[in-house]
Amino acid sequence: MAEQVLVTLDGVVQDANAPLLCADDLAAVRGDGAFETVLVRGGSPRTIELHLTRFANSAAMLDLPRPDLDAWRAAVAVAAEEWGVEREGAMRLVLSRGRESGGDPTAYVTVAPIAERVAAARRDGVSVCTLERGFSVDVVRTAPWLLLGAKTLSYATNMAAVRYAQSKGMDDVIFTSSEGLVLEGPRSTVLIARGRTLITPPVEHGILPGTTQQALFAVAGAHAFRCETAALRPADLIAADGVWLLSSVTLAARVHTLDGLPLPEPDVADELSGLVDLAVETVGVEADAA
Repeated sequence: MAEQVLVTLDGVVQDANAPLLCADDLAAVRGDGAFETVLVRGGSPRTIELHLTRFANSAAMLDLPRPDLDAWRAAVAVAAEEWGVEREGAMRLVLSRGRESGGDPTAYVTVAPIAERVAAARRDGVSVCTLERGFSVDVVRTAPWLLLGAKTLSYATNMAAVRYAQSKGMDDVIFTSSEGLVLEGPRSTVLIARGRTLITPPVEHGILPGTTQQALFAVAGAHAFRCETAALRPADLIAADGVWLLSSVTLAARVHTLDGLPLPEPDVADELSGLVDLAVETVGVEADAA
């Protein structure tokens, strides 16, 4: 059983402990590229078609060559097979502009063990602080070069926000706009429940379209939930019956504390967690399920 898996886009399994990138690869020197992180469970990459759609959109926003999605599907299948069925894994699809000196884009798939924090977040939930992102929601329209809504390799700011929260004794972050509107987490989509209505902020506010949120909304209607997108403020989080951070690997992490304020556990907590599991097992798993 491999501890890590590395597969290049040609489908060749590489030594995961050997160097792959050249020193001038723009992934390393500029963060110039796109990526996706996908849960591998039971030997299958979950919601993979939703991820591939977002991957292609991110590449288009960065003016990268359009990904050959069939080649990516093939490389993903090889990586998942190498990883096996016994345990969950975190799969990454990485596409960079390639070497600064020129040449083809760099493209590969990795699979690694799930971080320990994931199990804790799923089981115990997370404490969160709100932090201003420093942008207006209008910036997605007025400054498209900021690439809001693309999943790029430039994650330094996101990870700095997480470290800041942890330095204050909290687990994670919910970003807000300069107008005070709720946006997203550094690695997650924000979801609230009002009774049996599930609400998430609109992607038009410059947030990354959430694959787990999309999968959840695709199944929730059949289980007597109403699904909406709407502008939210931090006060709406406090007044909600429940708040979650949804992401591809952690899945559903309930926010139990917001800016130091304890939030009650909602009546639908277990049901929603089960629905997220159902969603990632059934939505966008294969090409004909997209």
